[in-house]
Amino acid sequence: MPKFKTVLVANRGEIAARIIRTLRSMGIRSIAIHSDPDRGSPHVTLADAAIHLPGNSAAETYLRGDIIIAAARQHGVDAIIPGYGFLAENADFAEQCEASGINFIGPTPDQIRRFGLKHASREIAARVGVPLVPGTGLLASLDEALTAANRLGYPVMLKSTAGGGGIGLTRCADATTLTAAFDSVQRLALNFFNEPGVFLERCIDDARHIEVQIFGDGRGKVVALGERDCSLQRRNQKVVEETPAPNFPAATRARMLAAAEALGTAVDYRSAGTVEFIYDHARDEFYFLEVNTRLQVEHPVTESVLGIDLVAWMVQTAAGNPPNLTELPPPSGASIEVRLYAEDPIHDFQPSPGVLTDVAFPDNVRIDGWVATGTDVSAYYDPMLAKLIVHGADRADAINRMKRALSETRLAGIATNLDYLRQIIDSPMFAAGDVSTRALSRLSYRPRAIEVLAPGAFTTVQDYPGRVGHWDVGVPPSGPMDDYAFRLGNRIVGNDASAAALECTLAGPTLKFHCDSVIALTGARAEATLDGIEVKWWEPVSVLAGQTLSIGRATSGCRTYLAVQGGIDVPLYLGSRATFVLGQFGGHAGRTLRVNDMLPLASSTTTSANAGAAPASLIPAYTSDWEVGVLYGPHGAPDFFTGDAIETFFSTAWEVHYNSNRLGIRLIGPKPTWTRSDGGEAGLHPSNIHDCEYAIGSINFTGDMPVILTRDGPSLGGFVCPVTIAKAELWKVGQAKPGDRIRFRLMSFDEALTLEKAQDRAVAALRPIEPPPVEAPLLGLAAAASAVLATLPAKGDRPTVTYRQAGDHYILLEYGPNELDLRYRFRVHALMEELKASRIDGILELSPGVRSLQINYDGRVLHQKELLQILLAAEDRLPPVETMKLTTRVVHLPMTFEDSATLDAVKRYRETVRDEAPWLPNNVDFIQRINGLASRDEVRDIIFKTSYMVLGLGDVYLGAPCAVPVDPRHRLLTSKYNPARTFTAEGTVGIGGVYMCIYGMDSPGGYQLVGRTLPIWNKFVQNPVFAPGEPWLLRFFDQVRFYPVDEDELARLREDFRQGHASIRIEEEVFDLGAYHAFLEREADSIAAFKERQQVAFRDEVSRWQIDGPTTSDTEVDVIIEDDGVDGHLVSSDIHGNVWKILVEEGQAIEAGMPIVILEAMKTELSIIAPLSGVVRTLYCRPGRQVTTGDRLLLIEPA
Repeated sequence: MPKFKTVLVANRGEIAARIIRTLRSMGIRSIAIHSDPDRGSPHVTLADAAIHLPGNSAAETYLRGDIIIAAARQHGVDAIIPGYGFLAENADFAEQCEASGINFIGPTPDQIRRFGLKHASREIAARVGVPLVPGTGLLASLDEALTAANRLGYPVMLKSTAGGGGIGLTRCADATTLTAAFDSVQRLALNFFNEPGVFLERCIDDARHIEVQIFGDGRGKVVALGERDCSLQRRNQKVVEETPAPNFPAATRARMLAAAEALGTAVDYRSAGTVEFIYDHARDEFYFLEVNTRLQVEHPVTESVLGIDLVAWMVQTAAGNPPNLTELPPPSGASIEVRLYAEDPIHDFQPSPGVLTDVAFPDNVRIDGWVATGTDVSAYYDPMLAKLIVHGADRADAINRMKRALSETRLAGIATNLDYLRQIIDSPMFAAGDVSTRALSRLSYRPRAIEVLAPGAFTTVQDYPGRVGHWDVGVPPSGPMDDYAFRLGNRIVGNDASAAALECTLAGPTLKFHCDSVIALTGARAEATLDGIEVKWWEPVSVLAGQTLSIGRATSGCRTYLAVQGGIDVPLYLGSRATFVLGQFGGHAGRTLRVNDMLPLASSTTTSANAGAAPASLIPAYTSDWEVGVLYGPHGAPDFFTGDAIETFFSTAWEVHYNSNRLGIRLIGPKPTWTRSDGGEAGLHPSNIHDCEYAIGSINFTGDMPVILTRDGPSLGGFVCPVTIAKAELWKVGQAKPGDRIRFRLMSFDEALTLEKAQDRAVAALRPIEPPPVEAPLLGLAAAASAVLATLPAKGDRPTVTYRQAGDHYILLEYGPNELDLRYRFRVHALMEELKASRIDGILELSPGVRSLQINYDGRVLHQKELLQILLAAEDRLPPVETMKLTTRVVHLPMTFEDSATLDAVKRYRETVRDEAPWLPNNVDFIQRINGLASRDEVRDIIFKTSYMVLGLGDVYLGAPCAVPVDPRHRLLTSKYNPARTFTAEGTVGIGGVYMCIYGMDSPGGYQLVGRTLPIWNKFVQNPVFAPGEPWLLRFFDQVRFYPVDEDELARLREDFRQGHASIRIEEEVFDLGAYHAFLEREADSIAAFKERQQVAFRDEVSRWQIDGPTTSDTEVDVIIEDDGVDGHLVSSDIHGNVWKILVEEGQAIEAGMPIVILEAMKTELSIIAPLSGVVRTLYCRPGRQVTTGDRLLLIEPA
């Protein structure tokens, strides 16, 4: 039995996790240490306890032996094990451990000092007759180094005397490189190992690097446990290691093992160590390199062939119970290890920190790693992510196993060397065992990838149809804004319809292809060249490895698409590769492309027969005046709008606002007239309704401004939508750019269905669309009947049922009048369960609102009329609602009332959107006033004693709840911001209408803000509180109850909860609707009194709001100064937008091609480039001012 009860692991990453697993198997309590960036690392979770070392860098944390020893003493630690790196070979640290009464698991301080300083270890090697590479002792200066190098002859290796891992190791080909490297290597050695000493050795180019694992019991017995070939290196760091070494003569192996044992015996070595040699294969000679007095990174291959655990041996030895080294197991088979690094092989292996969006390892091999999906790889430490270790019957078997393991490994989100390792293991060089330290320099690495040289304005990876099936929890489909051009692009190169491709908004990227491929450009036309030669559009184009594709600014339309044969191979997230930038998931790293991104390409199974050019008749014309077909509904006249408002809507040419994007296309036009003065319980504005699900393509009136909700738009909200764009017409919206005008044309369902089917056939067959018969457009109030497909009158416990048309793929079903009643939501639940049980072909998704259910269906499979009959018939089969009982979870969440993030969001709104509004300057004050409460504390008290029932999800995206207080006396009534905020911090708690919402991500929003709580969206499901595969915390009918915490405590809880280190209390109870209504009857008087007081205050606020009117600040118009008398070149805006930055000033000399003004349009930055050299004579624009196409920006006087 070991005498150690508690061991502190003084390391991080994969080695810390590997050691902790062994300690656990030995029954020893483990204590981890961690820096700030490593707070959520696996070794922290695996350990029995963890100690926080404040700071980020290694120098602040893992190299601070003093604070590590102090923490160890405080926790009653018996021993410290350092792993490798950091303090593993620091003799002073080992001495300090022993002086503190703590065992150091490793060699003695004297052995570390004698072997750790490479010049001293060379002296020992010389004494025992081990061959040495010609070299020097420690060098005091650069001059001494240059003199010694001349004597040795170039090339030489400049080495730090301490440490290892290739750090402080530089090959110098001549005096110039030695001079440049000398100070740098000294600094590295000092920073990493606290030892600045350096020396020189003659460099044997193309040698092999072979090392011997030794182990000593500290009692005079030292054994060699076989050799490892570590020759395959990049930047002097090992990449692939294996045992036994290939093509290594047995006699030479025996001599090398004996030499290693002799070195260890010379100092009575204790614990694990490694003796490294340079092997000259041509001469069959080896030379001593150095001794690593620690566990080596590649130790697992030795363990694999011997069936031992070196860490366990080290612990046993330090505890005074070493293994029996006279009876060693015989080696069996062959083992190979590869190191997976966060580095970019294309860019000289530069480190690649960031978030790993997809991680998967095979089950049948050994993985020593520390990363998983969602791991944030810090820039502060070594870039190694994991080691893959295989064991085979022989080397050929091991190679095959490694090939399979690498093919089954997935790493995405940042650049890694995974594909590089695959090519190494697949290479003839490796198969033949023709390895050396220079072998990888001769490997021609050709990744199957596209490199981003310039990212374009807003370029993302998308797929079709996008992320479907999660609309009910607020996950938008994303996917291409112009799905017609996108689908045609994939069809042209012969791809599967679901293949991922690029969407480029306004201005495209510059891309370098590292492999041969076939591409197609579709969508908005732009200048596009391949190595400077113009590229044809709408047809397959062959690209050779090494060629560069440049896509310029769109000249017509808004979005260009690039399809690549095989598709872009990014991970699936919730079933799709589409990028949702606001949610930071999908696509490549959940964002727009950046410089140096590497986009992996999927293997193509396409043959030339599958590819083909699109005929001219399929290529649409991109205009600035669009006619877009819509279906009337779900909300129209006279329920919400006046008849005149609807007629005006259809007769108006709406202008696309510059601040439009993938979330929504804002439209500029006349203000509508309403048939209501306000939204009642839903809000102050007549556009407010109780939250319902939106249809993709619905035109949503957020107050008086219409917004087309597009593929990244919200799913649940409380605003009316008078029309919905037909699915086959949505592509036009994706090409409408700021300043374009859109007129809407009414379509029937059958016309929309015919057009969709024709479009599908055209894409599949690459032949012209059959024009569908066009019905005469419906005008005037006669069209209103088409917004409501059917109604059922109230009968028994069934309320009125209204079936509203919401485009050609949705029906919105509503129960009862426009008021809040939990019975309506329970009936929605009963209908959902009935429809799910019926398994109706053609129904794609069911998404509930407060008093409504949206049915998403495929009209090509299930006609609207058929679906309507199914829904009408289903009503007769629903169970009684009055006595319904449901199991509900009570979710207890901490909340900080009016935290700094909440107050900052309001402050930001005042500074950037509007400074005066009923809810400003403070939202809580507004809530107090509009509800007739006596004080702000009453608002706080009500929030903390309320039980909020979740009626809908996705109110502001990503599982955000639309939750109502169960007790009507807790229903604080508010209005929503108009216009909405542009930013709300994730986790913020808000109230809008009578509903509570928790924002699932940083996003726009309109709720009145009261505080902040935990993240309710866990992107990579790292907390077990979340169901597997479901990154949303809350479920329908959950009851959320807040309890107060201060801001510091919340910050800690938020971080721990996100990483899975903190949980929450969740209880289950049965919600009895019958008992609930009995409660309402008992408390009817107090409820009525609360509502009466509330309504008086609410009416006063509405009256004040209507009298004052919404305060908006008109955009200033810049005065245009006529300069006709000046001979100069006028630079004008080529798009509607906002002037973000002016990069020049009057009188400044400029060069042709330099950026001079940056415009912001559609949430993207667009640079205006100087067309010629000269002097800026006059500036016509100012930052923050809107410009339209053709507006003057500046005047250049030519040079």
